[in-house]
Amino acid sequence: MADVKVKPEVPDPMDIENRIIELCHQFPHGITDQVIQNDMPHMEAQQRAVAINRLLSMGQLDLLRSSTGLLYRIKDSQNASKMKGSDNQEKLVYQIIEDAGNKGIWSRDIRYKSNLPLTEINKILKNLESKKLIKAVKSVAASKKKVYMLYNLQPDRSVTGGAWYSDQDFESEFVEVLNQQCFKFLQSKAEAARDSKQNPMIQRNSSFASSHEVWKYICELGISKVELSMEDIETILNTLIYDGKVEMTIIAAKEGTVGSVDGQMRLYRAVSPLIQPTGLVRTPCGLCPVFDDCHEGGEISPSNCIYMTEWLEF
Repeated sequence: MADVKVKPEVPDPMDIENRIIELCHQFPHGITDQVIQNDMPHMEAQQRAVAINRLLSMGQLDLLRSSTGLLYRIKDSQNASKMKGSDNQEKLVYQIIEDAGNKGIWSRDIRYKSNLPLTEINKILKNLESKKLIKAVKSVAASKKKVYMLYNLQPDRSVTGGAWYSDQDFESEFVEVLNQQCFKFLQSKAEAARDSKQNPMIQRNSSFASSHEVWKYICELGISKVELSMEDIETILNTLIYDGKVEMTIIAAKEGTVGSVDGQMRLYRAVSPLIQPTGLVRTPCGLCPVFDDCHEGGEISPSNCIYMTEWLEF
């Protein structure tokens, strides 16, 4: 009796696509071709490729590149509508920019991650910018370079420099005014405490002000054209601490107390030295908070220290 050869059943293309979608939901960070192959070992490579290409063309999958190879990830429905009509290369570049978040990504890094020619990347970036899907933002870290991020994102402070930068220029005068006004407020608080004629401990405690109080005072002055956060004000207060004009203490606070973070509140007060410091201590090195990190050839060094230069000129 002759052997009967059973023709293998050809899987339905829709079943293959649905299974790939299910795998992508199981592994939200993405799946490789090997994962699909292990899950459906009897499926031919051509059938697998047809199903994947169809899902990519319909905008249901994202194609990503990782150190281990290509990754397929389920696409968000909102992003799918945005990228409708775009080719796979444009979708890949958009996905790389989206993954960078509000810190953005340089075109050089896009080229590395996408493995596309620079001319093609520049063409895709211009097209995405014209559709208002992405935007280019100048970074204070490198004045001649731009980073790309999604159009609706607010750039991170590390990119824009925060409130202290305007068009990539450091606003030294603005910082100095804030420095003076914060110190003035703490001085008035200390003077009011001394004038109260209460016992020394009560005077000392009442001379402290929270960073929220200082922030509120600065906001009411209206000297800033940009919106300042409490973090910005604490940065200014830290400079006053480094200058020896202010001291800080941290106290426990009830949850929900205005100005508290994680059950703690920072309090600041103006201080006056009891005696004049010696000449050696008055050098910038004597008060420098990063003294241990300062060395010639490093990021912080005596040759590029602006405080040392000002002290020598004085």
